[in-house]
Amino acid sequence: MSIDPRVALEAFTAALEEHLAAASARRGPGDPAVEAAFFSVADAFEVYDDSLYEAYGEVTGLGVLDEDSDDDEDEDVDDEEDLEILQ
Repeated sequence: MSIDPRVALEAFTAALEEHLAAASARRGPGDPAVEAAFFSVADAFEVYDDSLYEAYGEVTGLGVLDEDSDDDEDEDVDDEEDLEILQ
């Protein structure tokens, strides 16, 4: 069952709004409301990106950060094709 990309976008936007509200009302580091809102944004984004691909064969080009990723390491750009996208 595919989801209309507009409906998925509205849910994604609502999740972003909820995340902003939770972040602005944060009660300290590790606030469970902010963490829950983060996961809601990630889930809503994936639904939107999937629905966009199913409907139009397009993706946003964005991704959700993996908790295990190391922010200090930059990804190497090896392919000429990747360089063209960055330019």
